[in-house]
Amino acid sequence: MQNSNQLCPVLFIPHGGGPLPLLGDESHLTLVSFLKEITPTLALPSSILIISAHWEEEIVTITSGERPSLIYDYYGFPDEAYKLEYPAPGNPVLAKRIFSLLQASGIETQLDEQRGFDHGMFVPLKIMFPEAEIPCVQLSLLKNLNPEYHFKLGKALSKLRNENTLIIGSGFTFHNMQAIMSQNSDIDFKNEEFEQWLIDTCTNPNYSPSIRERKLIEWNEAPFARYCHPREEHLLPLHVCAGVTGFTAKLVFEGKVAGKKTSAYLWN
Repeated sequence: MQNSNQLCPVLFIPHGGGPLPLLGDESHLTLVSFLKEITPTLALPSSILIISAHWEEEIVTITSGERPSLIYDYYGFPDEAYKLEYPAPGNPVLAKRIFSLLQASGIETQLDEQRGFDHGMFVPLKIMFPEAEIPCVQLSLLKNLNPEYHFKLGKALSKLRNENTLIIGSGFTFHNMQAIMSQNSDIDFKNEEFEQWLIDTCTNPNYSPSIRERKLIEWNEAPFARYCHPREEHLLPLHVCAGVTGFTAKLVFEGKVAGKKTSAYLWN
């Protein structure tokens, strides 16, 4: 149990391609190693809130069931990918707490007792917390994909850091599927330049919180932004994480996943 005076960390991670991190795929080995190695550096939380790129709703929605099932929201993989298990309990009490925090910030929200955990949740957590004993709640993105709104969503969740809840944004800092599927081994300078911009934006100590927020909200002005994210759902969990803290992040992973450079960030 962490000291009550400490703030629980916030973490943004790439979750890779579908179930591949759990199937021994070679292009995901560095990601798997990172996820295993980062976990012992985090104080053991009493609960986990995860924002996955794979759930969008018209209204911010919170899983509130006691025993959420798994959603195998991918296709074309071996049979074993559809037999994966991660029986982590839900946390209806935390779900209601999140509901209250969002309402207090003027954010329309709703609870969903039936919705299960998608692969943006169970794939990384099966690596990080394989015992599946920590109660988990998942939070949706908004279908409007508005970066400013998602930053505001993070701000509304900030009090959870005082309540021993580990907040994880699960996405990918590169999500041009056509480029990934091309399997081109050449250095992708567009991917590299966007990553350099993102690393600087998140970790540069010379940026004030307001400047960092503005840069992330206006992320599509970054070099090759729309090449790296034709659609931004895999980047927005990072906006939520950055909104929770408002401060400089630490770069905790910089490497290639599925052949493309990607990164992970920790806010202590």
